[in-house]
Amino acid sequence: MFKTMLAASMAALIGVVGVANAADDLRTRADRMFDPVPYKVPKVKDNAVTIEKIELGRMLFFDPRLSASGLISCNTCHNLGTGGDDNLPTSVGHGWQKGPRNAPTVLNAVFNAAQFWDGRAEDLKEQAKGPIQAGVEMANEPSAVVTTLKSMPEYIERFGRAFPGEADPVTFDNMARAIEAFEATLITPASRFDQWLEGNDAAMTAEEKKGLKLFMDKGCDACHNGVNFGGQDYYPFGLVKRPGADILPPEDKGRFAVTETVSDEYVFRASPLRNIALTAPYFHSGQVWDLEQAVAIMGTAQLGTELTDEEARLVTVFLRTLNGEQPQVEYPILPVETAETPKPRL
Repeated sequence: MFKTMLAASMAALIGVVGVANAADDLRTRADRMFDPVPYKVPKVKDNAVTIEKIELGRMLFFDPRLSASGLISCNTCHNLGTGGDDNLPTSVGHGWQKGPRNAPTVLNAVFNAAQFWDGRAEDLKEQAKGPIQAGVEMANEPSAVVTTLKSMPEYIERFGRAFPGEADPVTFDNMARAIEAFEATLITPASRFDQWLEGNDAAMTAEEKKGLKLFMDKGCDACHNGVNFGGQDYYPFGLVKRPGADILPPEDKGRFAVTETVSDEYVFRASPLRNIALTAPYFHSGQVWDLEQAVAIMGTAQLGTELTDEEARLVTVFLRTLNGEQPQVEYPILPVETAETPKPRL
């Protein structure tokens, strides 16, 4: 009897040790591929992130007067209350025009190697200039933006504090640098995955860990890795099997428009997966609203694997653990217009 009880106890202990070892092995694998989102605001190349710059950038991010119509701000398409995007297939811009691609989230964008689906902007300050000048977005011109900003004494004062020592601090470039400094603060740490990666076993359920294991076993982490689970490199959409024209519009050839290199046709930046559950619809075309469906499409298109319904479900369950703490941003009271402030151009 004693030997039987001892054997049972040993078996149970071995089972517990085996589960613990499996959990440790999974965490070790994950630790090689991913990094938690830091709590500290990251450094930005050639742009010191100061309090004055952040505050100015916050105002500019929400100010619709950077647009020709006076209606569209950065927050219009990158709404901080809805996951950092606008939850539309493609954004609605100047004169109710629709843009060509789905708006990526601004949350954690500071961790991306480049900005936009095709990587045409090297960093966030370069990215900030693009939509303001795009005819289908904010439809404005740098000179008009500067005239607008200089027409309001509070902006002149704030630019002076944010860029001390400059003879003429109110410039289009400095506007972009201030927006970049603010956007660098829009990070989402402490996701349940991050907590688990840092050692809290209870932060993820058994199902979610199965989903993580599948995510890595199937090879999803080859493109979606690092701090942002993507955003670092470019890959053909349809690496193995090209999706239909509804998901991959033939007229949008992706990175080819930037490099004019044939091998870059239908190549796009790997989408970051942080907070992915908050940012439907999916893909650059914005034509897929269901995350589980998007996972299944990626299995076929990129991995050449027909994921079972259960596999797609488990991967999706895991992806929901990537939702981090959303930045709490107070809507700013913007500078008052003056008689010199240009009127809206509709």
